Amino acid sequence: MSGQTKQSEFNKVLTAKDMLVIAFGAMIGWGWVVSTGDWIARGGAVGAALGFAIGGVMIFFVGMTYAELTAALPQCGGEHVFSYKAMGATGSFVCTWGIIFGYVGVVCFEACAFPTIIGYLLPGFLKGYLYTVAGFDIYASWLAVAIVVAILMTWVNIIGVKTAANVQTVFTVIIVAVGLAIIGTSAVRGDMENIIPQMWNGDSTGSIVKSVIRVAVTTPFFFIGFDVIPQAAEEIKGSLKKIGLYLILSVVMAVLFYGLVILAVGYMLNPEEIAEGMKGNGLITADVLVKAFSSKVLGNVVIIGGLCGIVTSWNSFMIGGSRAMYSMADSKMIPAAFAKLHPKYKTPVNALLLIGVISCIAPFAGRQMLVWISDAGNLGCCLSYCMVACSFLILRKKAPDMPRPYKVKNGSFIGWTAVILSGGMVACYLIPGSGSTLAPQEWAMAGAWTLIGVIFYFTEKKKYGEEFGSHVDIEIEYTEEDLASIQANM
Repeated sequence: MSGQTKQSEFNKVLTAKDMLVIAFGAMIGWGWVVSTGDWIARGGAVGAALGFAIGGVMIFFVGMTYAELTAALPQCGGEHVFSYKAMGATGSFVCTWGIIFGYVGVVCFEACAFPTIIGYLLPGFLKGYLYTVAGFDIYASWLAVAIVVAILMTWVNIIGVKTAANVQTVFTVIIVAVGLAIIGTSAVRGDMENIIPQMWNGDSTGSIVKSVIRVAVTTPFFFIGFDVIPQAAEEIKGSLKKIGLYLILSVVMAVLFYGLVILAVGYMLNPEEIAEGMKGNGLITADVLVKAFSSKVLGNVVIIGGLCGIVTSWNSFMIGGSRAMYSMADSKMIPAAFAKLHPKYKTPVNALLLIGVISCIAPFAGRQMLVWISDAGNLGCCLSYCMVACSFLILRKKAPDMPRPYKVKNGSFIGWTAVILSGGMVACYLIPGSGSTLAPQEWAMAGAWTLIGVIFYFTEKKKYGEEFGSHVDIEIEYTEEDLASIQANM
């Protein structure tokens, strides 16, 4: 189908700034409230912040490759299109199926996190004990809230991406305000005596380095979100060059946010206070304001900010996951039903419904699901990041004249660095003894997702033959700014 083009079926309703908010809101999410104690326990306060900086460097280089490719190929599916152009149908299938696993993992994470936080805000919330999973008690009220919110989030995304973007903007502003309050309070009322004994985790250089790496390999799951921009690129209006710029900006903002929150907690709370908080609800980020102002109410404000983070991540990855599934179905890689757009709202309704159903099921596995799905989803994300970075290098050679409204300088260095760093992350999950190898439950999740992918691959390939993996480019509309930039980049 080379040389053919078609008009986009999506509504162009998103501005580049909308996508900045969607990406940044996705990345900062809820992890900074619920997982900061775990990160400090793994690497120490400074070590954890350094781990996020290392992970951020990897994401930055990968993000640079995404920025160029998204502006050059602004089509629904992002990774699907990039890898198809570079590697063909099979490479595209592996890359896109991996990133969908990461997206669905985040949605499941948020579905389990939301009722957990409601339980913190409302101590008498848990009613109707049902069963226990991995030491976590499942209650009827806990499940009910998770399922109701999952249905609501699915509905919001079905009725239109602009509605979802507006919701995202409001909640992201709240998160940033709460985060800045924590950072500012710690800077004024914190003490170096708190952070000195917990700067690092380890008693030797080797153990310290290993503990920092243990944090670094978890970060892709919390940085995943910038790549939602290429998934919805077909719905963005205006300058394509600005899409690339905002994508990079979203990554830088998220790295700074996480690093500063981790340091703020370590600067305000001593090791004993952090340990005590972890024995309780584990939400030690909220304890910063509780200690500073002796007010449980302010702690609840942080938790409300975290709830907003759950909504922003959940929202973003329903957008990303559904668009990735749409693009695969449109290319005859997975069942055609997932390529159906809602007749009124022009959203991939069946893909959204499937992700919504999965998010309703996930809470039945309990809170431990948060750990399992985040690690397993990380593997899928890092694999896709590595394949996109490879696609970036291949297309630089294979399609040097492709119009690039946003072109990265020092392309070979950027591309190879992204490949090495993201590939190294994948290796950490696969190599025994690295300290980051997946647990049996996580391998089971990754294996099940792989098996479903294999079934789809061979079933659809048998059904469609040569049409399997077919792709038609959309007609791209360039602004004057884009045309000038393309001319300058030739």
